Order: sequence, then structure tokens, then C-alpha cells
Amino acid sequence: MNHQPPAPVIKKSCYFCANKIDAIDYKDTLLLRKFMSSQAKIMPPKRTGNCSKHQRMVARAIKRARAMALLSYTMK
Repeated sequence: MNHQPPAPVIKKSCYFCANKIDAIDYKDTLLLRKFMSSQAKIMPPKRTGNCSKHQRMVARAIKRARAMALLSYTMK
């Protein structure tokens, strides 16, 4: 049997902490689309590398942008 050791876990850094961004604007749709999948779902922090504080802010901003019809709920 040929067992390989597991790949090392690389911790992604939070985009907002790295760029010292305090507030996330729901009107900045280009930034918010970076944190959405191709099916318009909010990507999990494990995939994006966001810290929990900024992940909550991103989710809130995406939901507000959807309510204001700046972002769609689904992508077709």
C-alpha cells in the first residue's frame, strides 16, 4: 500500500484584514461578486479565507444588495 502524508493546510488570509478595510458597502457589487459562487451562493469562509467578523459583514452586504436588486439571487 502506497500511503502519502496529507497535504499541508495553507491558511488563507482574510481579504479585508489584509487590505485594512473596515466597512463593506453593499453597493460595491464587483467586490461582493468575488465572494459568490457561479450559482450566486455566498461562498463559505473556508473557501474565501475570510475571518468570521468579515464573513458576517460580507453575507449581510450580499443580502442587502440582493434586496435592493443590485445582485441577483440566482445566476442562469
